[in-house]
Parts: sequence; C-alpha cells; structure tokens
Amino acid sequence: MKQMDHLLFADMIKERAQELSVKEETLARVISENRGYYEVFTVNGVNIVQVTGKLQYDALQRVDLPAVGDWVVLQKEGTVIQSILPRKSKFSRKKAGLESDEQIIATNIDYLFIVTSLNEDLNERRIERYLLLCWESGATPVIILSKADLCEDIEEKLQTLQHYTMGVPIYAISSFSGEGMDQLSVYMEKGNTIAFVGSSGVGKSTLLNHLMGDYVQATKDIRSDGKGRHTTTSRHLYLLDNGTAIIDTPGMREIQLWNGEAGLTSQFQDIEGFAEHCHFRDCTHTGEPGCFVLNAISDGVLTEERLEHYHKLQKEIEYMKRKGDKRLESLERKKWKSASKSRKTDRRIT
Repeated sequence: MKQMDHLLFADMIKERAQELSVKEETLARVISENRGYYEVFTVNGVNIVQVTGKLQYDALQRVDLPAVGDWVVLQKEGTVIQSILPRKSKFSRKKAGLESDEQIIATNIDYLFIVTSLNEDLNERRIERYLLLCWESGATPVIILSKADLCEDIEEKLQTLQHYTMGVPIYAISSFSGEGMDQLSVYMEKGNTIAFVGSSGVGKSTLLNHLMGDYVQATKDIRSDGKGRHTTTSRHLYLLDNGTAIIDTPGMREIQLWNGEAGLTSQFQDIEGFAEHCHFRDCTHTGEPGCFVLNAISDGVLTEERLEHYHKLQKEIEYMKRKGDKRLESLERKKWKSASKSRKTDRRIT
C-alpha cells in the first residue's frame, strides 16, 4: 500500500470514529477476507485479524460474520474483531449451489456499479436481476456499459436498456480510449464507497486500474466465444487518492435472488402503479375483471413479456424467502439444542 493511502485512510478512520463515538484505535474497516482471516485498515496501518470466539459462536449464518466493507470494532490489542457495526447497506445474493444461504458481496456501499460490456454479455434480464438485488441492498445502482470503443450501435442499445431500467443512470465508457470516464467523477467523492459487480471479462478490473492510476488488478482478454475469463478471485476494497473506496468483486455466473420485495417494487414501478387501480386489492393480474394491469397490456402500454417476467421473479422471491426462513429456523433449533446439551454436560461435571 502506498504511504499516502495509509495516511488518507487513517484520517478517514479518525473522522468515522468521532461520528460513531468509537475509540479510533479500535475502529477498523474490512478490506478482504480469506478462510476466516480478515485484512483490515486501522489507524495504524493494515492488520490481519480473526473474530472472537463469542462472535463466531453467536453467528447463526455467514451474514452474521464480517464482510468486505464492514466497519468493525477490534479488541484493544487490535488482533481480533469484537463486533460488527450496523450496516447502512448490504448487497447480497443467494449462495451459488443448492444451499439456501445468503452470500454477502459487499457492505456499506453508496453506489453499485453494474458493469457489463457492449458485446454478447449485454443481457437485459441479467441487469434486471442485479437491479432487484441493488434496490433491496440500500445502495444506489449505476449501469456501466464498458468497451464502448468496440461497439457501433451504442445509442440503440442504450434505448433498449432504458425500457428495463426505470431511470437508472447509464454510462457508456471505454477504459482504453477514456470515452465517458469523466462522467463517473460525480460519484468519486471522499467517503463514498462504490462496489463493482458483473460477469467475468466485462472490464471491472480494467476500470479499477484506470481509476487507481495504477495496475492493481490483473486483466485478461475475453475468450473467442465472447465469454469472460476470471481475473479477480476475491472481493477487495481499494482506496483512491481522493478518498473514494472501491470494492472489486469476482465475476458472477449466477445471480440468484436472496430476497427482493422492495427491489421488485422499485424495478417494476409501472406494473405496481397500474396495480394500485385494480378493482380487487389482491388482484393477481391473471384474468380478474377490472384489472388495470391487463388493461394496460390491451392498450399497448405494457407488454405481456414484462408482466410474465414480473410474475416469475415474484414467485422466485417468495420461494427463496420461505426456504430461507425454514433454514434459519433449523439453525436456531440446532444452536439451542447444542447450548442445552452443553449446559447438561457442565452440570454433570460440577
């Protein structure tokens, strides 16, 4: 780490400690995590720490442990994390695979840069899923269309995306030529935290290197079939010279929803708006009389495809919520059984 970065982050920790009424020597921010060890910025530099046994024991699931972006309180020796401070935002998804567990991508972020390249990776449905998760997280979404220097029909693609994104800012950029990069300066302010998400090979690491003015992440060309190659293998927080924090993340192949009721409302404002005027309060928009949503389709204001996708996402969210609730109940039962068994063992010993 550059000396300037250390001094800058030390100043930011001092300011943050005053805001939170926390001793500055015990305040830290998580910048990376690997196998239960956490790399954190502190007022004195970078430390490698673990969590206390109590914090580990009390954690019912992975979300209860520190994640990249978290502000944490260290024990005064500065070697272990004692507690996690309240998160102002949390971008997460369902963990890849069959297990119904939440995977935190980044916390305490102000803006989520959804990066996709202007080639075969440009997928409206994928972007829509990112937006749902972002609205749910508490962060503000920004869509970054990378590799603009390789695209000949940018305006056409921008117009197509605007039908799905409900006013979310969209920027076409090129880290190679510098096209559109100056438009991002409005987000690069001291104290802001920005997370980059997107598929492998869309240019997240190249964008990070451009903003850092240094080669901090390796990059690779996309494959001949247009698919990306993994270069970033873990989440990591970087600090720009102006005090902006950037969290770079590995490419995501799966974007499974964890929950998203709030995100669904934000992303489908048009359908939700029509639904407010339906004759029946519990209208499912599948054939009831007096349905304003179906009337909007008949009038050509809304497409059947958009409504079908709305129903599909709604069912997926409801399913994942039920599955997640059952898993949490199971974990709580196991924890209490374990605690009860431990107490009985202690009584026999004494």
